[in-house]
Amino acid sequence: MAWRITSLLLNLGHALDHLMLLVFATAVATIAREFGVGRWEDLMPYTTGAFVMFGVGSFPSGRLGDLWGRRAMMLVYFFGIGGSALLIALTRNVWQLALALGVMGTFASIYHPVGIPMLLRHTSKPGITIGINGMAGNLGIAVAAISTGFFMQYADWRTAFIVPGLLSIACGLLFMKFAPVEDGAPAQRSVRQIGLPPATRNRVFLVMTMLAITSTILFNFTTNGNGELLKARLPILVEQPALLGMLLAFVYGLSSLSQLAVGRLIDRFPIRNVMLGIVACQGPVFLLAAFSQGWTLYLAMIVFMVLVFGSIPFADAIIARFVDDSIRSRVSGMRLAVSFGVSSMVVWALGPAVKAVGFGFALLALGAVAIGSLLITWQLPDEQSIRKASAGHSPQTA
Repeated sequence: MAWRITSLLLNLGHALDHLMLLVFATAVATIAREFGVGRWEDLMPYTTGAFVMFGVGSFPSGRLGDLWGRRAMMLVYFFGIGGSALLIALTRNVWQLALALGVMGTFASIYHPVGIPMLLRHTSKPGITIGINGMAGNLGIAVAAISTGFFMQYADWRTAFIVPGLLSIACGLLFMKFAPVEDGAPAQRSVRQIGLPPATRNRVFLVMTMLAITSTILFNFTTNGNGELLKARLPILVEQPALLGMLLAFVYGLSSLSQLAVGRLIDRFPIRNVMLGIVACQGPVFLLAAFSQGWTLYLAMIVFMVLVFGSIPFADAIIARFVDDSIRSRVSGMRLAVSFGVSSMVVWALGPAVKAVGFGFALLALGAVAIGSLLITWQLPDEQSIRKASAGHSPQTA
């Protein structure tokens, strides 16, 4: 019973992680007006610190998760991200906002390299576990869209940070009560890891990291830019933030189901085959979206978000299948630090890029990134060859 509540809180923690990071993107136009910034595009770069710290902080977070303990780090996460959300609500100018967002990004960096490995340690079906967890995270994005829209229309943007901040602190208190005490830090456990030849291991890690970069570029650009994209191509939404929030929530809620489906496929079929099928469809859909307007654009957005969300579980599935639990947080942290660190520049460039060239060209650029993802996916060794390599290379004690 205690572990069921713990796993529920871990999945809720993923939802809160993405919710917190997307409140700003949903409210950016309103905040820009209040702080006297001319256009939303000019305020967008001030959130870069949050995403830089979200990426850079992943490596020390993963290291502490393995060497200190995942339960302790998750407590730091819940209380830290909740407190930083309250801090954001107190800001009065753009630099205070940028600093507070950076603090939030630092605490947000804890979840992925710590919370997901903590879940995976207790499951025999990593694919569906990752799928459910990913669905929870992306439902957080949906809640961010709809809750922020309603709070802005019926209260203010500060309330949109305060409410989930208090919820995160409450989750931390429940986690403290129900999460089982660990039997030592993961790095101290005598667990045998998969023994792969260095060349195969390095190739898998390189492909996994490159795919994480491209998929996170697509994820960050779309989730941070979709609100303004819809307003640009559906002008009726400019003065209706609640309706905009509901439309985005529907997109993200529906798209999150793709992670559940992908999780089931990963447990049944080779990861590489599933990845190729998902990634190959992304480029053409972004091309279609670049030349679409109105409700046609909205339909294209549903499809490309299904594909973007559907590609997210792959990196975690590769780690779950080929990396021992004793070092899983550190490997995940290194991968996230590189991918989120690079892709955080997308958030910085989003406003200026759209201001300079428009959403049409930006969507074409995302299509090119998707084609790059396909070429990278081809380089992933198939699992049969990995098993053969592993069988010929004796495992080592962690």
